Amino acid sequence: MTVSELAKRAGVTADTVRHYVRTGLLTPQRDPNNGYKRFSESDLKRLLFIVEAKSLGFSLPDIQVIFGQAAEGQSPCPQVREIMSVRMSEVAKKIEAMQATYRHMEDAMDRWASQPDCIPTGDHICHLIEGFSEGECCHD
Repeated sequence: MTVSELAKRAGVTADTVRHYVRTGLLTPQRDPNNGYKRFSESDLKRLLFIVEAKSLGFSLPDIQVIFGQAAEGQSPCPQVREIMSVRMSEVAKKIEAMQATYRHMEDAMDRWASQPDCIPTGDHICHLIEGFSEGECCHD
């Protein structure tokens, strides 16, 4: 199948397929008659694996390592578990940071609800943001 056909069947763009070819994640055969890249059902399975691994938080270098271990006849499963554990920890930290940001935003909205709109003056642009940490209102 062609780049476009493979991309369509996997639900990705043709550019994504080309990127994976450039990085070595996909290795299509060349059609001897016209030199076009031809992809097999095996390539489709490999691409679907990449898509699923990415949806689970694996990076392309992670996927390269997984493919490398499998190609050497080693089970990549221990490495997969280790990578997933690290990714889960990273995601948990990001969630905590985002929750803190959200609480900060809620606090700001609560404070701003009762504050008037002010006209920008001099170096002041928006008193809501500029005075948030000090709890100030309009600048005179």
